[in-house]
Amino acid sequence: MLNPNSMRSTLRRLLLAAIALLYVVSVPWYRETGAPVEYAFGLPSWAAVALACYVGVALLNCAAWLLSDVHDEETPTGPPEPADVTGREAP
Repeated sequence: MLNPNSMRSTLRRLLLAAIALLYVVSVPWYRETGAPVEYAFGLPSWAAVALACYVGVALLNCAAWLLSDVHDEETPTGPPEPADVTGREAP
């Protein structure tokens, strides 16, 4: 049986690889010099592809962060200290 932490780590790595792939796809490598401009959703096709890739990157990045384990260095033991609104350090 697979360890759940190992599965999460593997899935997170796959998501990060997909993010890298989307960044590569977002660059208009496929356009030929002097080719006529085609439009999609009111944008040049290369801009629509780039925008879709960046939205995909944002969504995959959210999913990758949800799978990440972030540990605080210190765990607070009591209520937070009141903030000094004057900007001076507390005595």
